[in-house]
Amino acid sequence: MTEDINDNVPSRQRRRFPGISSRAYEHPADRSALVALRKLSGFDTVFKALSGLLPERSLRLLFLSDSVRVSDAQFSHLNDMLRDACYILDLEKVPPMYVTQNPQPNAMCIGLDEPIIVVTTGLVELLDEEEMRAVIGHEVGHALSGHAVYRTILLFLTNLALKIAWIPLGNVALMAIITALREWFRKSELSADRAGLLVGQDLHASMRGLMKIAGGNHLHEMNVDAFLEQAEEYESGGDLRDSVLKILNVLPRSHPFTTVRAAELKKWAETRDHQRIMDGHYPRRDEDKDTSVSDSFRESAASYADAVKSSKDPLMKLVGDIAGGTADLGGRLRDKFTGAGAGTRPSDTAAGPDAPAPDDKPGQNGQNGHGEG
Repeated sequence: MTEDINDNVPSRQRRRFPGISSRAYEHPADRSALVALRKLSGFDTVFKALSGLLPERSLRLLFLSDSVRVSDAQFSHLNDMLRDACYILDLEKVPPMYVTQNPQPNAMCIGLDEPIIVVTTGLVELLDEEEMRAVIGHEVGHALSGHAVYRTILLFLTNLALKIAWIPLGNVALMAIITALREWFRKSELSADRAGLLVGQDLHASMRGLMKIAGGNHLHEMNVDAFLEQAEEYESGGDLRDSVLKILNVLPRSHPFTTVRAAELKKWAETRDHQRIMDGHYPRRDEDKDTSVSDSFRESAASYADAVKSSKDPLMKLVGDIAGGTADLGGRLRDKFTGAGAGTRPSDTAAGPDAPAPDDKPGQNGQNGHGEG
């Protein structure tokens, strides 16, 4: 049962975005996938049929029977924040929200027919009012984008993979789909973080919330700048071996790492796109049907290309070098994996008609030509 947004609307002092499309804040990779899915003929029919196979009814009954439903009578401050978030993002119906007993700080938005938002007691106890406002805005952003549908599908497929793990080929195929869904979902989390910022309109509160999720309720022991420096060190540190380990660490996760989320949100908050939204210039929901799938995919591809180009990660830098046609890639690979970037490679001193004499200075292809970063 949803609540009409016009019932008991609390007073507001934040900027509102009437008719805003979720495309305004979605990460390009997230946006392209959603635009394509919305354009599929019969998409809604398929998912309504699939909803009968999913445990959505069971989940709703579970939260209704064993959690506390947010309302004017229960967790009224959260109810005010929820209505406020829906008002700011112009979400027509206020989704039901539940508080469930769990010391792990967490929140989620799930459901096929109608989304529901669930927050844990661990999260409610951890965050202050402005930090919580950003989290609720994050979940309302999921609802506006339709992420709840795909998250429910991901949960279903993950559970199914566990049940058919004994079937080698079937499980491999399913895990490939799950891996792709997780990559999309990690990008959708970046989108929802942006929605949370649009609702809370307080970057420092969003940063504090992410820091608390990472390090607990010890803000006096933490520093935003130092926290962001961790993201920078994670992004640029190590060699190719570390790059591979980063990929392996993130593959099973549905969320990006917390420091990465903080850095990405700060970066987006400083863009012209964010400023244009705050100034009232953004895509409208009634224009979604006219959105070009090919344009969305081009934007997504350009976003990934820019990410590779600007990344300080050793592997991404190497990928950028390959794309740019950098010479001597074999030597670079060997040096990256062995950490021998400063030494002279065997090929530099190999005997041959063009080999330099021992007293010759290294040329452009010598030890100074590796461009180690």
